[in-house]
Amino acid sequence: MKQPPWRHDERHRADRVGWLRAAVMGANDGIVSTASLIVGVAAANGSPRAVLVAGAAGVVAGAMSMAAGEYVSVSSQADTEAADLRRERLELQQDPEAEVAELTAIYEQRGVSAELARKVALELMSHDAIGAPAHDELGISEMTTAKPVQAALASAGTFTAGALLPLLTVAVVPPGISVLAVALASLVCLAGLGALAAQAGGAPVARSMSRVTFWGAAAMGLTTGVGSLFGALE
Repeated sequence: MKQPPWRHDERHRADRVGWLRAAVMGANDGIVSTASLIVGVAAANGSPRAVLVAGAAGVVAGAMSMAAGEYVSVSSQADTEAADLRRERLELQQDPEAEVAELTAIYEQRGVSAELARKVALELMSHDAIGAPAHDELGISEMTTAKPVQAALASAGTFTAGALLPLLTVAVVPPGISVLAVALASLVCLAGLGALAAQAGGAPVARSMSRVTFWGAAAMGLTTGVGSLFGALE
């Protein structure tokens, strides 16, 4: 089938920004927060049962927190976008010529001649009166528009997937090596997550891996220290 003239075969990654950000943040938080909780409780001389219960509770609480936080945050963005679009539609009704002038000025700033810029603005607005101002004046597009439900589900799902790794690790290893095993397994998975995220987003792999492993190690180190301190006070 012949493609329409506006279609092309180039692959871009900008349309992944919304879900990729939520997914990476969810998985990273799932691994780091659950592993930190587990090693903290284990370092405080918690029993194997206490460590498992704390880890399981952390998975449920964290997933719900991520879903709620993402939904509320992205809903706020969606509300702001909707308010901007309503205001833009009202301005179009009240003074369409002023909106044409605004778009014309935007295109002129990008290097288009005044005459051609006005012609482009008129043509675009005749095709979709709100589409051109939304994209070029407000910066709202299909790729970047807020999707609260998608962000909430992505965050909760990936948080749970990431959190299950340290939880399963502590469930199968002997209690005496649980802190070391959870820390090592979590750091390996964080490095892998960083590499996958970098490849999906087209970013440098080494930088992404080092970033997530550094902060993961810092979080687990701090919680291990806190747990050891409280364990020594018993």
